[in-house]
Amino acid sequence: MKNNLKIARIQASIKQDELASLTGVTRQTIGLIEKGSYNPSLNLCIAIAKALNKTLDDLFWEVE
Repeated sequence: MKNNLKIARIQASIKQDELASLTGVTRQTIGLIEKGSYNPSLNLCIAIAKALNKTLDDLFWEVE
């Protein structure tokens, strides 16, 4: 799953482990999501969007 998570996280000046702590997952899970190797649940997507003050579309919607 392609996403903009890494860019949004860096723009928010949040490290992977900090985002993991805010969303209740491991740093490794955040890393896998950023690489597109792991498809997060809808609940996790919402938690990540709230933590980064972004919308789901900003993070996970692919624009062509």
